[in-house]
Amino acid sequence: MSADLFISYAWTSAAHREWVRLLASQLHLMGYDVKLDEDVDYGSNLHGFMQQVTEATHVLLVVDENYVDRADNMPESGVGIETKWMSGVFKDKPESWLSILYVQNPKLLRPKWFEGHNPKGFDFNCNIEKKQFPGSLQLEELWRWVEGLPSNKSNAIPLSVLRNRTARLERVDARRDPALYVNPAPSGQVIFAYKDNPHFTVGYAECEFKISFSGRSFDSVYVYTDAGLKAIGLITEPDFDPLTVASFLTPGRTVEPVVGQKVVLLNVYGLMCVITINRVGCEINDKQYTPGLVGFAYEILVSE
Repeated sequence: MSADLFISYAWTSAAHREWVRLLASQLHLMGYDVKLDEDVDYGSNLHGFMQQVTEATHVLLVVDENYVDRADNMPESGVGIETKWMSGVFKDKPESWLSILYVQNPKLLRPKWFEGHNPKGFDFNCNIEKKQFPGSLQLEELWRWVEGLPSNKSNAIPLSVLRNRTARLERVDARRDPALYVNPAPSGQVIFAYKDNPHFTVGYAECEFKISFSGRSFDSVYVYTDAGLKAIGLITEPDFDPLTVASFLTPGRTVEPVVGQKVVLLNVYGLMCVITINRVGCEINDKQYTPGLVGFAYEILVSE
C-alpha cells in the first residue's frame, strides 16, 4: 500500500535526523502514513526506492544546505540517487505531488534540477535572534497543502479545534472499549460503571455470562437477563447448598438484590454463576460527575 507522505532528506547530522523523525511523528499523529527514505530497501537497481517514492501520494523534500550540495554535486550519494529518480518522474506528476521544507537553509536554496519549476515551499528555518521558531503554523500550512485546501483560511477550522474534537471522541470510545468490560476468569471481583456499557461479561465460551445492571436505590440494583441469560434468581437463603442453587431460578426478567445478597444466573448452555453484590454507588450529576457503580464478586459453577 502506498504511503500518504514520503520524506527525503540528507543525513546531515544526528540532530537533523532527529528533527526529521519528530516531523514524521507529528505528521503520523495527524493521521498520515509516513515513509522515510531511511526505511526503504533500495536494492541493487533501486527498485525499492522507485516503488516507494513514485507510489506515494505526496513527497516532502527536507532541504538544508547539505541536501542541495549533495543533490547538485554528489550523484552517487543517497540524495544524488534519489534526485536522479525523482527528477525523472517529476514532470509526469501533478503539481501537488512534491513540496520543499526549508530547514537550516535561510537563503531558501534548492537543487538545480528545480530550475524552471516552482514547487510549493514551506519555511521551517529557525531564527533565534528574532525568536522565530517553526511550529504549529507551519504544520497547519503543510497540512492544508497535503489536503489540497486553499491558503485562504476564511472557512478554516483551526487544527487545535480539530484536535480537541478528536480527543473528546477518542476518550468516549476508550471508555466504551468492550475489552474494559470482560473478565474471562471463572471467578473474580468486578467494579462496573453500568451506564458505560450494556453489560459486563464474565467467563468465556460455554462459561460466558453477560450481566446487565441498572440503578435502583442507594443499596440495591436491578440485575437483568436482557444480555442473553436464560434465567435469573435471587438467592434468599444465606447458607444455601450449591447443589440446590438452581431452585432459586425464576422465569422473570429481573431481580433486585441489595448489598450483601447473592444472585444465581443461568446461561444458554445450562451452566450457572453466582454473583454477590458487594457495593452500590449511585449516579451523581454534580460539578464532578460520579457514575453509577456496582461492585460484585462472581463464581462460575463449572461442576454443577
